[in-house]
Amino acid sequence: MRVPDRPGRGRVLAVLVALVAAVALLAGCGGSSKKSSSSTSAANATTSSSSSTSANTATSGQTTTSPSGGATSTGVATAWTQPNGNLAGTRDVQSSVNSSNASQLGVAWTVPLNGKAGTFGNFATTPVVVGGVAYFQDLDSGVYAVNMKSGKVLWHTQYHSENEGPNGVNVVGGKVYGATATNAFALSAATGEQLWSKKLIRNKGEGIDMAPAVNDGTVYVSTVPGNAKGFYTGNGQAILWAMDAATGKMKWKWHEVPPNLWGNKKVNAGGGQWQPPTFDAQGHLYLEVANPAPFVGDKSYAGKKVYPNGSSYPSKALYTDTVDELDPATGKLIWHYQLTPHDIHDWDLNNQALITTVNGKETILSAGKGGIAIANDAQTGKLLWKTPVGLHNGHDNDGLKTLHNPKAIKSPPYTILPSALGGVESPYAADGTTMYLAVNNYPMQLKSMASFGTLNVNIAKGVMVAINQATGKIKWQHHFAHSPYGAATVTNDLVFTTTFDGTIWALNKNTGEVVWHHKLPAGTNAPVAIDGDTVLTGAGFPEGAHQKPTFVAFRIGATGSGKAASTGSSSSSSSSGGSSSAVSLKAGRTVFESSCASCHTLAAAGSNGTVGPNLDQLKPSEALVTKQVTNGGGGMPAFGTQLSKSQIASVAKYVSSVAGTKKSNPNAGGGGAP
Repeated sequence: MRVPDRPGRGRVLAVLVALVAAVALLAGCGGSSKKSSSSTSAANATTSSSSSTSANTATSGQTTTSPSGGATSTGVATAWTQPNGNLAGTRDVQSSVNSSNASQLGVAWTVPLNGKAGTFGNFATTPVVVGGVAYFQDLDSGVYAVNMKSGKVLWHTQYHSENEGPNGVNVVGGKVYGATATNAFALSAATGEQLWSKKLIRNKGEGIDMAPAVNDGTVYVSTVPGNAKGFYTGNGQAILWAMDAATGKMKWKWHEVPPNLWGNKKVNAGGGQWQPPTFDAQGHLYLEVANPAPFVGDKSYAGKKVYPNGSSYPSKALYTDTVDELDPATGKLIWHYQLTPHDIHDWDLNNQALITTVNGKETILSAGKGGIAIANDAQTGKLLWKTPVGLHNGHDNDGLKTLHNPKAIKSPPYTILPSALGGVESPYAADGTTMYLAVNNYPMQLKSMASFGTLNVNIAKGVMVAINQATGKIKWQHHFAHSPYGAATVTNDLVFTTTFDGTIWALNKNTGEVVWHHKLPAGTNAPVAIDGDTVLTGAGFPEGAHQKPTFVAFRIGATGSGKAASTGSSSSSSSSGGSSSAVSLKAGRTVFESSCASCHTLAAAGSNGTVGPNLDQLKPSEALVTKQVTNGGGGMPAFGTQLSKSQIASVAKYVSSVAGTKKSNPNAGGGGAP
């Protein structure tokens, strides 16, 4: 998932998403551009294997009998072989799990997530399953291959490249396709060995957040205008790349926003994908495009001239916030529909362009952080219906109101719903008659054009909404006490999601009633995949020393609790911060630069992070820093298991010693109380 300031935003999502801002004293975000001595670049990945070959012979993983791929005629996947279930992105899969046996789901195995944690935790993606092997990626860009039956880790290729997520992999034709924060890559599905890698970003202000799409010999990956060190810092132009699946050679690229960035490259940025494009049985390509920036409350304004209400991009800001069809052979735009012209609230369309059929006609279902679900004719782009979901408090048309007059609405402070942490943060599902959306109701205070109020995602609630996909009318709603950043996944008569407090839920898809739920080993902003009799998800957002980032497999008839360590074997992933036992200011600065600088402002370290509090203003004590880094809480990950005691002691000593000793930008930092 994505939030403001990664952006300002992502993921939750998932995303958090993809998902979630670090809002307590010290986020330990892991936003370093530096690598430890054991890390490698995308051109030289490190792979550890517990077996020389996997059980995977890597079939194509497509769920259709048509030559070009796509979903079956009903839109139902026969196995979870694509990031969103199938090429059509329906997240609807045939399985043996239903309301009559969901209560028999128990933990079959777990795998610890050993990658370095970032702003959005350790894990935020949906796994894929091909040839009896589960493949997934952590937010340190590491890729895992795990035997579905036993939970044994077959190999783990490490990249040590912090990713804002939701990221993820796609397995087609014996290759695993993925991306780091800078490069697209292909690995051998059998061994994890890197086959090719291609750098896609143009500058240090760009990154990659998504799982690739793969269809008809082509890999599709989009850049985004930001990365772990900052989002929307200016001159961030999202570009969709189409590459040869065998070699990585570029076939074409599509500029999602104009290269001149609406006349102000120094300040403006925009576009990008969090989720892969979708394809129908004829190979037609559809996608959604993210938001323009800066937006109201965006801290990337800090130290710069502020342009109120999007006046730095005085236009509709095409092709942001759009649903689009492209020619897969050339990248030429065929049609577009813009949901939020001149978006000033970070309300991007950030999910998959879901392909389904309504009254015999192919239809695209979409939704994003603006909390509005829509349906478009797949052939023409014509809007068929439009339905608000979740809570709204009257700001839906702010973009259009301020398009020609930036002063047309009141200036902050005001509270907004949905906010940049809310709406539909993660992918939805559809079963041919009904669309299911996990919606986040998070009221956010906008203090000024360049400042958010205190961020605390733990106060947010949410709702699963079922919509008649032919009419757009709401059929039922199920309310959650915590944000459901875990998308929607449908199988038989159930719809699954996860909530940020670390709970996986199965609801009756016809009524919304709870059929089953289970507490995970940690908080989560990760979706659910289902394959056969097994349900997969990641608990990648620990919020206390007792919580451990863990990937979990539930299976009908299994009896494990999931609270203990892994029953599978893990790879020998190394700690990103090193293992020095000496406590010193020098060592503390090293840890701060590698793990904290992307989130916090600390002038002595030259950092200007905007997610967490401004440490020069807060001036925390050594004891307080130690406690927060060790235990986390309040929306931030715990790092007691990620950093050694000496590293934590060193960073606490360093921060408490230098905070406030040099002048920093008073507008930087995310605020929030310890």
